[in-house]
Amino acid sequence: MNIRLAKKGDEASIAKVHVDSWKTTYRGIVDDSYLESLSYDNRQKMWETAIEAGFGKSCLFVAEVDGDIVGFASGGPERTKKYEVDGELYAIYILQSYQKKGIGKALYSKVREFLNEIGNKSMLVWVLTDNPSRAFYLSFHPEEIDTEQIQIGDQSYEEIAYAWKFFGE
Repeated sequence: MNIRLAKKGDEASIAKVHVDSWKTTYRGIVDDSYLESLSYDNRQKMWETAIEAGFGKSCLFVAEVDGDIVGFASGGPERTKKYEVDGELYAIYILQSYQKKGIGKALYSKVREFLNEIGNKSMLVWVLTDNPSRAFYLSFHPEEIDTEQIQIGDQSYEEIAYAWKFFGE
């Protein structure tokens, strides 16, 4: 396994991981019609924009196995400014067949390390309450700091915010 910053040309592979991971992770949780509406093309455009923006205050790491991108994680400044947290883990997605092999832990560590290196002293992540991977985040012993309702498609879902303090690592 290799973890590296994403680069131009990775967008289609990242989009595939993004869409396929949503469809396997959130099946039975998020409305099927929303999952079926997810598009590789739309996600590819989103990731093209992110990669073109560069990685000054944000990051996008990919996990490769045998040269294929099988997962990714992104992070940057905390978006709400409602908490005393400066960094945010925006997403970790891994193809289902590569989960539970240490890839998520490696991606989490890379984002945390990146955010710490650019001066962040804390990080949060939002996780759907019914996300079967919630235990993954709990394994890093975060503090639960909030819950809120979010809209995905036509439905409302509860999310939990977890936070970690870095204490000047």
